[in-house]
Amino acid sequence: MAPLPLVPSAPDSPAPDAAGSPAPDAAGSPAGRPIVLVLMGVAGCGKSTVAALLAGQLGWAFEEGDSLHPDANVQKMAAGEPLTDEDRWPWLAKVADWVEETLDDGQDGIITCSALKRSYRDAINRRGSGVVFVFLSGSKETITARLAVRRGHFMPMSLLDSQFADLEEPESDEPEIRINVGPTPGVIAGEIIAELGLAGRADEENHGH
Repeated sequence: MAPLPLVPSAPDSPAPDAAGSPAPDAAGSPAGRPIVLVLMGVAGCGKSTVAALLAGQLGWAFEEGDSLHPDANVQKMAAGEPLTDEDRWPWLAKVADWVEETLDDGQDGIITCSALKRSYRDAINRRGSGVVFVFLSGSKETITARLAVRRGHFMPMSLLDSQFADLEEPESDEPEIRINVGPTPGVIAGEIIAELGLAGRADEENHGH
């Protein structure tokens, strides 16, 4: 995993850990700059549910990436047709635009996006900083069971095979963390907050400023 953009806050930096490096906290990216979490994974892994919980606990801007799909993409998926790269590039450009606008506005943010391929993630993280991909990982059997009970979404279960076929799991040189989707969404959200050192930020949001 590539180094994540986490640094101690100032002036009250936490004590160094056993290795001599300051422990990360809720400061976000380097020098306190904003950070955007991209919750990624195949359909049915819980991106939207977990992202909404995180946004509520952290008080961050939130965008449902599926809402940025062109109508033609939505209709194609609803008909059970897999999207091609040509279908996805305009959508990924909109996702990347949202990420950049959020960072440029000085806000922390969360967006959902399947981000199945390395090339897609590179397009989203086109500036090369400020983004962490949160890969919600689970077996095909687990995801199939989750998708079977989901309602109100245009992605039919028949497309899950194509999504797993397209999936290129994040590599060690990407800014990413991997979270297993076995626990409940609330537990998963808590694991993400802990992994990224954002517990202080969540406490601040929940108890007021």
